[in-house]
Parts: sequence; C-alpha cells; structure tokens
Amino acid sequence: MLPRRRRTGRILRPAPYASLRTALAVSFAVMAVTVTILAGFLSYDAAARLVRLDEQRVFTGVVDDLHRQVTQHPLTAKEFARKDSDHDGLRDDLIRSSRTDVQVLGPEGSVTDRGSPALPVSAADRTTAAHDTAGHTRLYETRIGDDHYRVATVALGGGRGAVQVGRRLSDTEDLLRSLQRRTIALMAVIVLGAGSAGWWLARWITGRLVRLTGIAEDVARTGRLDVEVPVTGGDEVGRLGRAFDDMLGRLAQSEEDQRRLVQDAGHELRTPLTSLRTNVSLLRRLGELPPHARAELIEDMADETRELTDLVNELVELAAGHRDGEDPVDLLLGDVAQRAAALVGRRTGREIVVRADSGVVRGRPAALQRAVSNLLENAAKFDPGGDAPIEAVISGPRVEVRDRGPGIPVPDLPRIFDRFYRAPTARSLPGSGLGLAIVREVAHAHGGEVFAHNRSGGGAVIGFTVRHPDSGD
Repeated sequence: MLPRRRRTGRILRPAPYASLRTALAVSFAVMAVTVTILAGFLSYDAAARLVRLDEQRVFTGVVDDLHRQVTQHPLTAKEFARKDSDHDGLRDDLIRSSRTDVQVLGPEGSVTDRGSPALPVSAADRTTAAHDTAGHTRLYETRIGDDHYRVATVALGGGRGAVQVGRRLSDTEDLLRSLQRRTIALMAVIVLGAGSAGWWLARWITGRLVRLTGIAEDVARTGRLDVEVPVTGGDEVGRLGRAFDDMLGRLAQSEEDQRRLVQDAGHELRTPLTSLRTNVSLLRRLGELPPHARAELIEDMADETRELTDLVNELVELAAGHRDGEDPVDLLLGDVAQRAAALVGRRTGREIVVRADSGVVRGRPAALQRAVSNLLENAAKFDPGGDAPIEAVISGPRVEVRDRGPGIPVPDLPRIFDRFYRAPTARSLPGSGLGLAIVREVAHAHGGEVFAHNRSGGGAVIGFTVRHPDSGD
C-alpha cells in the first residue's frame, strides 16, 4: 500500500512562537501575584482595621471611665494633679490603664497640670473647662509636633475646670506601616517563590512535550522515521508519545512497503518491456520475415501489451488499496460472489457454481467483488482444461473458492499471497503475481485474513474472511 505522496519544495520556516514553558511560568507567576496581592491587601486591611478599632475602643473606654467619674462625684482639678506618691490616684489610673497622656485645666481653662507632652488648649477647650455640666465632652484630633493625637476634653462641671486625655495615634500608624512593609516583603518573597516554582513546574510539565516537539521537528527536517520516541507516563503526554511512536512506525512501514512495491514493480515491468523492445527491433526487419513469423511477432506484441496493461492496472489498484473513497455498507457476500462469478464466467468460459447463505457483512462492494473475481480467475488459470465447475462457497463472513486443478506445492502455500510471487510451476502461465496480493489487501482492509490449502481429491481451496458486522467497521 503506497503512502500519500510527500509534498516537496521549499520548506516554510515556522513563525516565531512563544514557548509553552514560558507561557505556563508567566501564567503561574501572574496568578501567584494576583492571589498574593489580593490576599496581602485583604489581610493588611483587616489587620489595620482591627488595630484601629482596638485603639478606638481603648480610648473610648478611657473617656467613658473619666465621664463616669466626673458625673458620679463632684471632683476638682486638684484631684487629678500629680500628688499621689503611691501612684494610685485618679490621674495614675488613667495613665496606667491605657498609656494615656493626661492634662488638667483649671476653672479659667489654664493648665494646672501639664501633660507629657503638653496637649494643646484651644478656646473650645477653655469653654469646656468653664462648662456647668459635669461630663460635657469635646472630642477632636490634632497634631503635636510630628505626632498625631486623638484628644478628649471632659468638663468637671460647675466651672471647676476640665481634664484632657490624649492618645498618640502615631504609634499605631508606625506599627501598621511596619506591618505593611513586612507584608509587602513577604508578598515579594511569595511572588518570587511562586515564579520559581511555576518555572520548575512548567519545565517539568512541558519537558516531554519539548522532547516530542524536537523529535517531530527532526523528522520534518531530516525525513528520518527511525527515531526513538519517549512514551513514558500514563497521562495525555504519554498517550501522545505512544500515538506519535505508532504513527512513525506506520509511516516507516508504509515507506518500506512503497520501496518494496517500486522495486518489485520495476523488476516485473522489466520483463515485458524487454520483450517489447526485442520485438520492436524485429519490426525494423518486418519485410524480411516470412508471413507466419510476422503473425507470431504481432501476436506476441499484443500479448505482451495486454500483460503490461494488466500489470499496470493491478499495480494501481494495489497501491490504492482500500483508500478509494468507497464507503462500507451492509451487503450479502453471496450477491457479490454471484456478480463476480458472472463476470469471470464470461471471460473464461468456465462454469462457476456459487453456494451462499444469507449472512450479511459490512464492506466495500467493489473491493470485495474484485477480491472474489481474482480468486475465480486464479482458479480458472490453474485449471484451464478442467471439466469440473469452479465452486464459490460463502458461509457467513467466509469466502472459499474451490478448484480441481493441480493444487499448490506445500512449500509455496505460505507465500502465494506475497506480491509478485509465482510458484515455479506457474511461471510459464500468464499473470503478474499480484492477484492474490490484492485479495490479501482487501481482506486486511475489512479486518479479515486470507487462507489457502490443498483440497482432498485434488485441487486447492483459497479464500478470505471479513470482519463480522457486529464487531464494528
């Protein structure tokens, strides 16, 4: 069977393409960057929110405690001054519980006990200090130097002054900035690690694909099919390797079959061509030949021409094989055999008897008819003077052609289906040695096999089988 003709000419260079390994590594890195940035941002935002809420909760708790103290007891500014040697006074409780800066304002809003650092006193703070209602509170944020503070001014009531509490927010922001830098650094490490891991993973995933690609490019460049293909693994890449290896094996076999067919065809064509060349040289002296020699020469040339034509036709049919575009259909092998028997009977004048059952097979009608015709013509050729009819027996997917000729020498039985093989006893008979080879090709194309054996009582039985329709096409 000839493979498809290989296209020749200028080889087009493939356009530059991005490496699959690079594409996978970049994809992994982009995914890692996206996930890391999103996770880092959400984590930092959640942590910062919790820290700020905690700071707000602590400061609110201090202000609420101070508000409760001044509303429950009539306190004065002096009671919040630094005079308790045991550090268990009202001022010390505020400072100790929350690391809060405390500053005390007198009735006129003047600072009677400065905080550390000193908190700013505005006109609104002095108004609060002179307020009659105990617990009246003013909340605001301000800057002291480079630091950011949250400040609450709580009136003692009755114009007795006020207590200012302040909490520095810069510490919290410094902590959050440090956390932010650490988060960014950790994200960078994760991204670099993910990129490296992605590159290694892409290299591991695409390694076998890269090797397969290199092998395919080498085959395309050199035309060599005897290359070793890695077929390790049970995944899709392993399956691809095995499929590619099988494909190269089939191509190599097809190339070998093509080479052998060309060699054998050249050998077989040489004989009739040599005879024709000899006869053509005799035509130059046609006038010198006697009439009977002229008739023999013309008849011999006609025979050689017919044999050469038959040989070329059979070579073309053998090369086409089952790739002739004919679709398989469900059919009765008996009907195919009847048509073949009628055709061969007209050609040879022999009686052909067909016995067939009603079994249905799936196949290509023209190819199967050609195979049966070749078997019948082969039987007629080897039993030219026989009186017994040639029998074609069809039983299910099995075709047998039985004759009463001289039979087949036992050493030749395994080779009669080889291309151009002709047994020594048949070399004087007309033919190309391709008829039974075509039968074998048709049988194999239909999932069947060929067989041959000598017949009890003389003659031979040659035939083939096809796949049963229930087993698939």
